[in-house]
Amino acid sequence: MIKAIALDDEPLALEILQNLCTDIEYVDLQKTFTKSEEAFKYLRKYPVDLLFLDIDMPSISGLDFYKKLPHKTMVIFTTAYSEYAVEGFTLNATDYLLKPISLSRFQQAVEKAFQQWKTQNQNSEQQYLFIRADYSLMKILFSDILYIEGLDDYLKIHIQNQKTVVTRMTLKVILQKLPVNEFIRVHRSFIVSISKIDKIRNKIIYINDKEIPVSASYETEFFVLFNDKG
Repeated sequence: MIKAIALDDEPLALEILQNLCTDIEYVDLQKTFTKSEEAFKYLRKYPVDLLFLDIDMPSISGLDFYKKLPHKTMVIFTTAYSEYAVEGFTLNATDYLLKPISLSRFQQAVEKAFQQWKTQNQNSEQQYLFIRADYSLMKILFSDILYIEGLDDYLKIHIQNQKTVVTRMTLKVILQKLPVNEFIRVHRSFIVSISKIDKIRNKIIYINDKEIPVSASYETEFFVLFNDKG
Protein backbone atom coordinates (compact mmCIF):
# COMPACT_ATOMS: atom_id res chain seq x y z
CA MET A 1 0.00 0.00 0.00
CA ILE A 2 1.18 3.52 -0.81
CA LYS A 3 2.02 5.57 2.28
CA ALA A 4 1.02 9.22 1.78
CA ILE A 5 0.70 12.57 3.53
CA ALA A 6 -0.88 15.84 2.39
CA LEU A 7 0.23 19.44 2.86
CA ASP A 8 -2.14 22.34 2.22
CA ASP A 9 -2.61 25.58 4.14
CA GLU A 10 -6.41 25.24 3.78
CA PRO A 11 -8.00 22.74 6.22
CA LEU A 12 -11.01 22.30 3.92
CA ALA A 13 -8.76 21.19 1.07
CA LEU A 14 -7.17 18.59 3.35
CA GLU A 15 -10.59 17.34 4.39
CA ILE A 16 -11.52 16.88 0.73
CA LEU A 17 -8.30 14.93 0.08
CA GLN A 18 -9.00 12.71 3.08
CA ASN A 19 -12.48 11.93 1.76
CA LEU A 20 -11.14 11.20 -1.71
CA CYS A 21 -8.49 8.84 -0.31
CA THR A 22 -11.12 6.78 1.55
CA ASP A 23 -12.34 5.57 -1.86
CA ILE A 24 -8.86 4.36 -2.89
CA GLU A 25 -7.95 1.05 -1.28
CA TYR A 26 -4.21 1.17 -2.09
CA VAL A 27 -3.53 4.66 -0.65
CA ASP A 28 -2.98 5.13 3.09
CA LEU A 29 -3.16 8.86 3.86
CA GLN A 30 -1.28 8.77 7.16
CA LYS A 31 -1.28 12.45 8.15
CA THR A 32 -2.25 15.89 6.89
CA PHE A 33 -0.49 19.19 7.56
CA THR A 34 -1.35 22.86 7.21
CA LYS A 35 2.19 24.02 8.13
CA SER A 36 5.12 23.25 5.86
CA GLU A 37 7.71 23.13 8.66
CA GLU A 38 5.73 20.42 10.49
CA ALA A 39 5.35 18.39 7.31
CA PHE A 40 9.07 18.67 6.62
CA LYS A 41 9.99 17.48 10.12
CA TYR A 42 7.67 14.52 9.71
CA LEU A 43 9.13 13.59 6.32
CA ARG A 44 12.66 13.69 7.66
CA LYS A 45 11.74 11.07 10.25
CA TYR A 46 9.05 9.12 8.42
CA PRO A 47 9.62 8.91 4.65
CA VAL A 48 6.48 8.29 2.60
CA ASP A 49 5.84 7.13 -0.95
CA LEU A 50 3.51 9.92 -2.04
CA LEU A 51 2.95 13.56 -1.16
CA PHE A 52 -0.19 15.53 -2.03
CA LEU A 53 1.20 19.04 -2.12
CA ASP A 54 -0.47 22.42 -2.51
CA ILE A 55 1.60 24.90 -4.51
CA ASP A 56 0.34 28.31 -3.37
CA MET A 57 1.15 28.45 0.36
CA PRO A 58 2.12 31.49 2.47
CA SER A 59 5.43 30.34 4.01
CA ILE A 60 6.92 28.45 1.06
CA SER A 61 5.64 27.44 -2.36
CA GLY A 62 4.94 23.76 -2.88
CA LEU A 63 7.47 23.76 -5.72
CA ASP A 64 10.25 24.99 -3.42
CA PHE A 65 9.14 22.61 -0.66
CA TYR A 66 9.41 19.65 -3.03
CA LYS A 67 12.91 20.68 -4.15
CA LYS A 68 14.08 20.53 -0.52
CA LEU A 69 12.74 17.04 0.25
CA PRO A 70 15.40 14.78 1.79
CA HIS A 71 13.91 11.57 0.34
CA LYS A 72 12.82 10.34 -3.03
CA THR A 73 9.05 10.89 -2.95
CA MET A 74 6.33 10.88 -5.60
CA VAL A 75 4.32 14.09 -5.65
CA ILE A 76 0.87 15.04 -6.86
CA PHE A 77 0.59 18.82 -6.89
CA THR A 78 -2.77 20.40 -6.03
CA THR A 79 -3.57 24.03 -6.77
CA ALA A 80 -6.24 26.43 -7.98
CA TYR A 81 -3.83 28.01 -10.48
CA SER A 82 -3.17 26.28 -13.79
CA GLU A 83 -0.12 28.44 -14.58
CA TYR A 84 1.99 26.31 -12.22
CA ALA A 85 1.45 23.15 -14.26
CA VAL A 86 4.50 23.41 -16.52
CA GLU A 87 6.95 24.00 -13.67
CA GLY A 88 5.30 21.22 -11.69
CA PHE A 89 5.96 18.70 -14.43
CA THR A 90 9.56 19.85 -14.89
CA LEU A 91 10.09 18.54 -11.36
CA ASN A 92 8.95 15.08 -12.52
CA ALA A 93 5.66 15.35 -10.68
CA THR A 94 3.50 12.25 -10.90
CA ASP A 95 0.49 14.44 -11.66
CA TYR A 96 -1.04 17.88 -11.24
CA LEU A 97 -4.58 18.34 -9.94
CA LEU A 98 -6.51 21.56 -10.44
CA LYS A 99 -8.93 22.51 -7.67
CA PRO A 100 -11.77 21.74 -7.25
CA ILE A 101 -10.69 18.12 -7.64
CA SER A 102 -13.16 15.64 -9.08
CA LEU A 103 -13.21 12.02 -7.95
CA SER A 104 -12.53 10.70 -11.47
CA ARG A 105 -9.52 13.00 -11.95
CA PHE A 106 -8.21 12.11 -8.49
CA GLN A 107 -8.53 8.39 -9.24
CA GLN A 108 -6.62 8.87 -12.48
CA ALA A 109 -3.77 10.65 -10.66
CA VAL A 110 -3.39 8.09 -7.87
CA GLU A 111 -3.54 5.25 -10.39
CA LYS A 112 -0.50 6.80 -12.08
CA ALA A 113 1.20 6.97 -8.68
CA PHE A 114 0.30 3.34 -7.99
CA GLN A 115 1.83 2.15 -11.27
CA GLN A 116 4.95 4.21 -10.61
CA TRP A 117 5.18 2.80 -7.08
CA LYS A 118 4.93 -0.78 -8.36
CA THR A 119 7.67 -0.13 -10.91
CA GLN A 120 9.96 1.34 -8.25
CA ASN A 121 9.42 -1.66 -5.98
CA GLN A 122 10.22 -4.05 -8.80
CA ASN A 123 13.40 -2.11 -9.53
CA SER A 124 14.41 -2.29 -5.87
CA GLU A 125 14.47 -6.10 -6.15
CA GLN A 126 17.03 -5.89 -8.94
CA GLN A 127 20.64 -6.48 -7.95
CA TYR A 128 22.22 -4.33 -10.64
CA LEU A 129 21.77 -1.42 -13.04
CA PHE A 130 23.01 -0.65 -16.52
CA ILE A 131 24.97 2.57 -17.04
CA ARG A 132 25.89 4.11 -20.37
CA ALA A 133 29.61 4.89 -20.38
CA ASP A 134 32.44 4.72 -22.94
CA TYR A 135 29.89 4.23 -25.74
CA SER A 136 28.61 1.05 -24.07
CA LEU A 137 26.01 -0.13 -21.58
CA MET A 138 27.84 -1.35 -18.51
CA LYS A 139 26.29 -3.66 -15.91
CA ILE A 140 27.14 -2.58 -12.35
CA LEU A 141 26.16 -4.63 -9.32
CA PHE A 142 24.72 -2.60 -6.44
CA SER A 143 26.89 -4.64 -4.08
CA ASP A 144 30.06 -3.43 -5.84
CA ILE A 145 29.35 0.31 -5.56
CA LEU A 146 31.34 2.14 -2.89
CA TYR A 147 30.05 5.67 -3.43
CA ILE A 148 28.88 7.96 -6.22
CA GLU A 149 30.27 11.43 -6.81
CA GLY A 150 28.35 14.14 -8.63
CA LEU A 151 30.10 16.61 -10.94
CA ASP A 152 27.48 18.91 -12.49
CA ASP A 153 25.74 16.71 -15.10
CA TYR A 154 28.24 13.87 -14.74
CA LEU A 155 28.73 11.13 -12.17
CA LYS A 156 31.77 9.18 -11.07
CA ILE A 157 30.67 5.76 -9.82
CA HIS A 158 33.42 4.37 -7.58
CA ILE A 159 33.37 0.59 -7.67
CA GLN A 160 35.13 -1.93 -5.47
CA ASN A 161 38.27 -3.33 -7.12
CA GLN A 162 37.26 -1.90 -10.50
CA LYS A 163 37.88 1.16 -12.61
CA THR A 164 35.73 4.20 -11.79
CA VAL A 165 32.85 4.62 -14.23
CA VAL A 166 32.05 8.12 -15.53
CA THR A 167 28.59 8.72 -16.99
CA ARG A 168 26.35 11.63 -17.94
CA MET A 169 23.64 11.63 -15.27
CA THR A 170 22.64 13.56 -12.15
CA LEU A 171 22.70 12.32 -8.56
CA LYS A 172 18.93 12.81 -8.31
CA VAL A 173 18.28 10.54 -11.28
CA ILE A 174 20.61 7.73 -10.21
CA LEU A 175 19.26 7.83 -6.65
CA GLN A 176 15.87 6.84 -8.07
CA LYS A 177 17.48 3.71 -9.55
CA LEU A 178 19.19 2.58 -6.33
CA PRO A 179 17.70 0.45 -3.53
CA VAL A 180 16.43 2.85 -0.85
CA ASN A 181 17.62 0.67 2.03
CA GLU A 182 21.18 0.33 0.64
CA PHE A 183 22.15 3.84 -0.46
CA ILE A 184 21.76 7.31 1.02
CA ARG A 185 22.61 10.80 -0.15
CA VAL A 186 24.84 12.60 2.36
CA HIS A 187 25.93 15.68 0.44
CA ARG A 188 24.95 17.63 -2.68
CA SER A 189 27.87 15.82 -4.36
CA PHE A 190 27.81 12.34 -2.79
CA ILE A 191 25.70 9.20 -2.43
CA VAL A 192 27.22 6.40 -0.34
CA SER A 193 26.64 2.69 -0.03
CA ILE A 194 25.60 2.16 3.58
CA SER A 195 27.24 -1.25 3.85
CA LYS A 196 30.59 0.10 2.60
CA ILE A 197 31.01 2.70 5.37
CA ASP A 198 34.07 1.85 7.47
CA LYS A 199 33.58 4.51 10.14
CA ILE A 200 32.05 7.92 10.84
CA ARG A 201 33.86 10.64 12.76
CA ASN A 202 32.97 14.33 13.16
CA LYS A 203 30.49 14.27 10.28
CA ILE A 204 33.03 12.61 8.00
CA ILE A 205 32.30 9.21 6.42
CA TYR A 206 35.27 6.95 5.69
CA ILE A 207 35.00 4.46 2.84
CA ASN A 208 38.35 2.80 2.09
CA ASP A 209 40.73 5.78 1.89
CA LYS A 210 38.07 8.30 0.88
CA GLU A 211 36.75 10.95 3.28
CA ILE A 212 33.21 12.06 2.44
CA PRO A 213 31.56 14.97 4.31
CA VAL A 214 27.99 14.81 5.62
CA SER A 215 26.48 18.20 4.81
CA ALA A 216 23.99 20.08 7.00
CA SER A 217 21.18 19.50 4.49
CA TYR A 218 21.43 15.71 4.84
CA GLU A 219 22.86 15.09 8.31
CA THR A 220 19.52 14.71 10.12
CA GLU A 221 18.31 11.99 7.79
CA PHE A 222 21.70 10.28 7.84
CA PHE A 223 22.14 10.18 11.61
CA VAL A 224 18.50 9.18 12.19
CA LEU A 225 19.23 6.19 9.95
CA PHE A 226 22.27 5.17 11.97
CA ASN A 227 20.58 5.76 15.31
CA ASP A 228 17.79 3.44 14.15
CA LYS A 229 20.36 0.81 13.13
CA GLY A 230 22.10 1.14 16.46
